[in-house]
Amino acid sequence: MLTKLALFFSLGMADLLRLLLQVAEKAANVARVCRQEAPLFQLLVQEKTGDDKNKKFVQDFKTLADVVIQEMIRHDVGAQFPEMVGFIHGEESNKFENGLGESVTVTVCSTEGETATLLASVLDNNHTAASLLARAIHRDPVTTDAQADALMVPLNPSDLGIWIDPIDATSQYIEGREEVLEEGRLFPSGLHCALVLIGVYLRSSGEPVMGVINQPFNYKDPASGSWSGRHFWGVSCGGVNTSSESRPKDVPDRGPSVVLSSSEKQVVKEALISFYGPDKLMYASGAGYKILCVIQGLADIYVLSEGSTFKWDSCAPHALLRALGGGVADLAESLQDGQTELTYHQPREECKGADRWANHGGLVAYRDQAQLHSVIRTLKGKL
Repeated sequence: MLTKLALFFSLGMADLLRLLLQVAEKAANVARVCRQEAPLFQLLVQEKTGDDKNKKFVQDFKTLADVVIQEMIRHDVGAQFPEMVGFIHGEESNKFENGLGESVTVTVCSTEGETATLLASVLDNNHTAASLLARAIHRDPVTTDAQADALMVPLNPSDLGIWIDPIDATSQYIEGREEVLEEGRLFPSGLHCALVLIGVYLRSSGEPVMGVINQPFNYKDPASGSWSGRHFWGVSCGGVNTSSESRPKDVPDRGPSVVLSSSEKQVVKEALISFYGPDKLMYASGAGYKILCVIQGLADIYVLSEGSTFKWDSCAPHALLRALGGGVADLAESLQDGQTELTYHQPREECKGADRWANHGGLVAYRDQAQLHSVIRTLKGKL
């Protein structure tokens, strides 16, 4: 029987998961609005540099879209869980200069009108674009997930931190190539690779304990042309391991498969081909999407030998994989010292800027320990 204190924590964490699902859907709405509304879409895709750049507009609108989402999530979570303020981290800085050299700090204000006024100052008084963004930021979508609502998790909000990747695979989001998703198939690129990632970790140990992934561009209605998305979530802590996804069933005649970045080192590709076979290597865009492919069983393992991902890329999907019995290991450390899982609470003090939070040793995302060990044996001595 739960004590009163444990019951309080359990209810609080159920509330946190519900809130993260809601703000992730709101973020997805912002991402869709930026592509669907002409005044915002023009800013998104017509970003120029040098002499061709329109000096009236913010220096990097695609980054502004990221920042708006990030600050919206930070605002909404901090408002409901004030004990987490100061531990809600994101990829982007929220300080901007508009084309006139004026410095503006992007925040979410208490009213839609105030937020629109602030955004207009960044967009050099483009009030139409600013109003469209502000409306999406302040509109709370209805999200329902019966399994998440019934969840009891003994966690204290004051023990937690959050990593936000507002739009993972931004290049795919900007390019905007549309693919028709087929059940059970991995696609190498396109809008569906762009994800909203929100990961929760323990401040003390850095373990990822809760993750929410929203895929804003999952289905396009052929009649209206409007997009809808889908969400995924997982919780792994204190003996609780539960997820919106069930553990994918292995297909005996398919054999294990690996997803990689197309820019992966040739020595890694050759080693994996020698073990798995050339037809078992697949390629996709976006670190978050590649880990999602492992979560969904579209691939069995994701290998990255470079330190080109960051804590905000891996925290959310790592929590989902843990809930399914898998994880995300540091590749370099696992090759040296045995399996070492990524953690999320400590920066590399010898590095500067974003590099302080990079996954410097590369990573291996897996659903099955045996597959992880096979990859480590295959790559040992090659890197």
